Amino acid sequence: MRKPRVFVPELAPEIRLAGQEAHHLIHVLRVEPGREVLAFDGSGLEAAARVVKVEGGAVVLAVASPEPALREPPVAVVLHIALLKGDKLAGVVRAGSELGVSRFVLLVTERSVPREMGRTKLERLRRIAVEAAKQSGRARVPEVAEPLALAELSPVEFGLVAHPYTPTTINAINWPESGAVALASGPEGGFTEAEVEHLTGLGFAPVCLGPRILRAETAPLVLAAAAAALRCL
Repeated sequence: MRKPRVFVPELAPEIRLAGQEAHHLIHVLRVEPGREVLAFDGSGLEAAARVVKVEGGAVVLAVASPEPALREPPVAVVLHIALLKGDKLAGVVRAGSELGVSRFVLLVTERSVPREMGRTKLERLRRIAVEAAKQSGRARVPEVAEPLALAELSPVEFGLVAHPYTPTTINAINWPESGAVALASGPEGGFTEAEVEHLTGLGFAPVCLGPRILRAETAPLVLAAAAAALRCL
């Protein structure tokens, strides 16, 4: 039977969990003393652990020596995604985390309908990243950065920007063997030509994702899936 995975602030010989993680263990998994779990701290380490005590709304764990988990891609994938309407970013963060994205950079672009993101919504996206890492067996939790204007981006060593009107297809890309891969996808309506030109100047090569026009919440996941399948597994 697969051991339940538990996200902890840090890996110590004894951990007392409260809050959401403890609630899930107690009321969803119904753990009892002696139950074995797998604890991870979000930085790439994980450790076998055992439930020692369940009291009130807390769970006490006895934790073995932590070890690095070897399930991260050899190339760090940074996904730059424009702010999207409604709850679409939640699906991008959830699936992107499962695909191995290491960092989500939220962008305010010319055609972005939302121009900002409240703290509550940002924290929810960060919780989704934790849950997706837990579900998919990752020991590293992807960072979800605060939104910034596209003009504030720094140059990248290797980058791709989804652009339906370029002849370069994604299977023609020579992916790097190490380092970081920066991927960028626009809002509903896409990046403007000026924004694509600006991103190109920063090191993002325009790439076509196929003959069909993809939704704003689909295109970033195609980029992330291509990175995972073609180079970064």
